[in-house]
Amino acid sequence: MKIHPPLRLLTVALLLTAVAAVSGQKAPVVERADVAARLAALPPSHPRLLLNPAAEAALKARIAADPILQRLQADLVAEADRQLATKPVERVLIGRRLLDTSRTALSRVLHLALAWRLTGTPAYLERATAELTAIAQFTDWNPSHFLDVAEMTTAVGFGYDWLYPALDEPTRALLRTALVGKGLKASLTANGWTTNTNNWNQVCNGGMTVGALAVAESEPALAANLITRAINTVPVSMHEFAPDGAYPEGPGYWGYGTSFNVVLISALESTLGTDFGLGAQPGFLATADYYLHVVGPSGYFFNYSDAGRGGQSTSPAMFWFAARRHEPYLLWNQWPALEARANPRSARARDRLDPLLMLWLAPDHPAPSAPAARSWTGGGPNPVAFHRGAWDRDTTFVAFKAGSPSLSHAHMDAGTFVMDALGVRWADDLGSQDYNSLESKGVDLWNRAQTSDRWKVFRIGAASHNILLVDGRGQVVNGKAAFTVAKAGRTVADLHEIYAGQLGAAQRGVALQADGTVRVQDEFTTLETPAEVRWAMVTRATVRLGASGTATLEQGGKTLTLRVLEPAGATLEIFPTDPPPSPTDAANPGTRLVGFRVTAAPRASIRLVVQLEPRGPHPNPEAVQPLRVW
Repeated sequence: MKIHPPLRLLTVALLLTAVAAVSGQKAPVVERADVAARLAALPPSHPRLLLNPAAEAALKARIAADPILQRLQADLVAEADRQLATKPVERVLIGRRLLDTSRTALSRVLHLALAWRLTGTPAYLERATAELTAIAQFTDWNPSHFLDVAEMTTAVGFGYDWLYPALDEPTRALLRTALVGKGLKASLTANGWTTNTNNWNQVCNGGMTVGALAVAESEPALAANLITRAINTVPVSMHEFAPDGAYPEGPGYWGYGTSFNVVLISALESTLGTDFGLGAQPGFLATADYYLHVVGPSGYFFNYSDAGRGGQSTSPAMFWFAARRHEPYLLWNQWPALEARANPRSARARDRLDPLLMLWLAPDHPAPSAPAARSWTGGGPNPVAFHRGAWDRDTTFVAFKAGSPSLSHAHMDAGTFVMDALGVRWADDLGSQDYNSLESKGVDLWNRAQTSDRWKVFRIGAASHNILLVDGRGQVVNGKAAFTVAKAGRTVADLHEIYAGQLGAAQRGVALQADGTVRVQDEFTTLETPAEVRWAMVTRATVRLGASGTATLEQGGKTLTLRVLEPAGATLEIFPTDPPPSPTDAANPGTRLVGFRVTAAPRASIRLVVQLEPRGPHPNPEAVQPLRVW
């Protein structure tokens, strides 16, 4: 059987070598012949992806007996009805991306196609077909930014497969030609993502697999090549979940990469009867715990690495993890969002993969009980730790990270933290800035050199994060910070590489104390010259500065006291975040930094201790102990 020439450059042997070299993890070793044999045994009938006719019948029977599925179907139909009034997407780029169009198309196709399959309403079929026809007639799907192609291929792959029995042959041929030419074959040359460790690998391999499985009977050789490639290269990115599930690109990109990883696995299992060992990759199933803990009781993410505050919508992938692991507690944060769907007027963020939630929800899905763990620590390239007093809205929560600015989507924020109490986010993060808003102004956003434009962006550089800022300088891009203490309720990070050339030793400890207060403790030494060190945290609360190193923060009728225990006599200040320092920076309305500065003598050992006290000052704080005994 003919192998496409571009694929000779990426033989299975070389790809597996790349996986081993990058990750050190055992990856599936899948021969093309195995994949080809399974494809040859695949019946030519459609639909086959995730919801074949037998699965469709079973889902309809479950819907008839399950109030939650009935609610989900009503929500699906309401969204499909809304889409009936829209016009098909057009090929309009935003900067260098077609991605917004691809995502809109994917959302429409999945909602309309599933609504048609569950209800038989002709209008949904007609509108989905119009969307697919428009997409297929684009000149291309923008292969220069291959995420755009991947999501469009996912849309057309599902649409072609799910609607196949009702489509006439000219429409099938149009969609099939577009899938093969504008999607699958485009990936034979635009394939640099196959060696990426970030979300591109997961999304692009997932999209190509969906497309390949959709047309497998008409393109068996191409399908075998691309599916084999996906199975043998997606572990390059999946190794980032090791050892225990923490996702280095943060919760926003977890939702993106992990969801398409689940689509990939589900597509393989539903058609070929196996995931070829992908689900067993180290840390992958454990990553659901990461996504559970990364949401604070305020409902917001610990939003590092280009993540928005988010956290309040459902993640379809989490329902897959809960079903796969048979552990309903993983849905503790997801369940309230399901309940909200009882009100069709409730505004909520809609995931474009939202329809797949109905397919991934376990047949036996009891309401989740509160998780047992109140602290969770994840290692890997970007270590994170989460501590909370309980699993209720008013409890205290603190999240803390180490890591490196050199990582994908990372900011200069090693050592940063966020903090919730009383249902409010007190220590916050400004999040990311729209990429095109920076790229369109000439900002070299993806260059990670120490002096690059990236670190001059206010929301990305060191000045806007809840860290120590030394002499106004940025963190060392290639430095790495790791946890040295990881216990229930407390974590310590070694930051000396992050401040190389600025400080000598540098550690930060974060602790959730028994009385619900949070302690942030820094210990560092200075070099041969004096250093001005700023301690600060972002907040959306109004801040009233008091005497003796205290400030009162007020937000939503709640209060929190920020108290500097060491050094005695520190003078708190408010550092502005809006307007930001450059006209290329996004505005940050309603935010500010509160903190203090210390001037440290040469070769000095310094300790800074800050207490965050919900509901006002707490008498008799715990005695300060050096980090070495934490």
